[in-house]
Amino acid sequence: MRPFELVIFDCDGVLVDSEVLTNTVLRDMLVELGATVTLSDLFESFVGHPLAHCLELAGELLGQAPPEDFAMRYRERCIQVLRRELQPVPGIKAALARIDLPMCVASSGDHDKMRTTLGLTGLLDRFQDRLFSVTQVARGKPAPDVFLFAASQMGVSPDRVAVVEDTPVGVTGGLAAGMTVLGYAGRTPRHRLLAAGATVVFDDMSHLPALLVEGV
Repeated sequence: MRPFELVIFDCDGVLVDSEVLTNTVLRDMLVELGATVTLSDLFESFVGHPLAHCLELAGELLGQAPPEDFAMRYRERCIQVLRRELQPVPGIKAALARIDLPMCVASSGDHDKMRTTLGLTGLLDRFQDRLFSVTQVARGKPAPDVFLFAASQMGVSPDRVAVVEDTPVGVTGGLAAGMTVLGYAGRTPRHRLLAAGATVVFDDMSHLPALLVEGV
């Protein structure tokens, strides 16, 4: 019997190389409002969380809630940057072509964002009707809700699921769902993913198909 029956991918940072782009926008907007924050700070504390939680963290940095139109302007500026610069994660297209398992996406982003970024990178057709968002569940990552929802919709028991995540927040959520978590150290240091509990950490997408076949 194969070790897994389903692969759940995070979207940002695992399928599409968006996190530097969108967090640079967020950093710039926070600095414009007077915050002292670096891109490294955002990768440490913001990345992997739903936007609503990021706005709460932004309020703590600013000492007050961001302006009412902050989220709208952030999305608009992100879309502009993504349309110009977004690329798929290196090696992901070749890796997906070699994976002979059902696959879906479980993201902290909403469906519009997933469709936009996956569409821009030519990946949407692979996941068209298998996109699951924290907007569909009660709690965002690091809670397990979106992973459990995705597995339920795909008809697979959590213990037969492999999750591919690139943030400690996502790793924590996948483990809480009772799934095996493979940590992709594309932009997150390996030690942070291991400390969060990832079963294995890899930094080259060409290694992923074999990990899924052999089990970890």
